[in-house]
Amino acid sequence: MLSKKLHEALNDQMNFEFYSAHTYLAAAAYCTAEAYDGFANFFLVQAEEERFHAMKFYNFLSDLGYRATIDGFDKPGNEFTSTLDVFETSLKHEKEVTRRIYHLSDIALDEREHATMAFLKWFIDEQVEEEASFDTLINKIKRIENDSNAMFMLDSELASRSFTPDEA
Repeated sequence: MLSKKLHEALNDQMNFEFYSAHTYLAAAAYCTAEAYDGFANFFLVQAEEERFHAMKFYNFLSDLGYRATIDGFDKPGNEFTSTLDVFETSLKHEKEVTRRIYHLSDIALDEREHATMAFLKWFIDEQVEEEASFDTLINKIKRIENDSNAMFMLDSELASRSFTPDEA
């Protein structure tokens, strides 16, 4: 049985995951405007992943017999100065997601809520991958950002990214 505190925190994270999807849609729109369709695809796929994450929280709450409450959220950032900036801003966002997931895990651990601890392990593992992915792309962009041919190649590589939900 979830405490009110944990129920509200899980619901809040669900809504933050929906907000994350909008954050990545804003990043995709910037990349599209800059004619980086592959980078835009990367962020469109990222937005799909975030909606999937939100729905995992939604379904978890529902499966436990709790109501998920959908809230509004702040407008995502839409202003970026460069492709590097959009990825650095995104990494910062992912670090905030990680912080929030750890906070949820701390609550579940303190309350000895084992089902929630097991559920959140997937997200902890996911955040390691998310941060590593953004960090790798940032390093690549830093190395090549003044080389238009290399940027074209990376943009083309990211155009092939797709989303396949992991039901783990």
